[in-house]
Amino acid sequence: MTAIKIKKVTLADIVQLQEIGRQTFAETFSSTNTEENMKAYLEEGFSNAKLSAELDNPNSEFYFATLNNTVIGYLKINFGLAQTELKDDKALEIERIYVLQDFHGKKVGQLLYDQAILLAKEKKADYVWLGVWEKNHRAIQFYTKNGFVEFDQHIFVLGDDEQTDIMMKLEIKE
Repeated sequence: MTAIKIKKVTLADIVQLQEIGRQTFAETFSSTNTEENMKAYLEEGFSNAKLSAELDNPNSEFYFATLNNTVIGYLKINFGLAQTELKDDKALEIERIYVLQDFHGKKVGQLLYDQAILLAKEKKADYVWLGVWEKNHRAIQFYTKNGFVEFDQHIFVLGDDEQTDIMMKLEIKE
């Protein structure tokens, strides 16, 4: 198998980002949410305006995982004020790691995760944090395996549904 490559996403990649974002989110959550809530989130959360603003933000970065020049997953990280909650200058937030279902179990998520940890170390972050839906057991298991521990909860709104996310944290050691 050809090696999976990690590539920083630019504004020129916005269409691919929309496609991978919508497809992976739908694959992950469609079976456990209403069609109306999914449609609303996919339109708003991956709109040109929202993604353009995120790509233009110097404190947010996206990375693609590609195989043979095809995007198979992506990562979104935030620093400083771009973080969705904590806004701690000594932290990096992993906002999203999503991989196409066909590539689950093939270490793509781990490569994207490793990229996030590398960036956290480069930025001299003290810790990495994230929120993961309490019903996304696969993701919780992945982060726990990588040393994350639960430290809080918050509400994530999907359409008209308020869902509980488990907030997890990993201390970065040099």
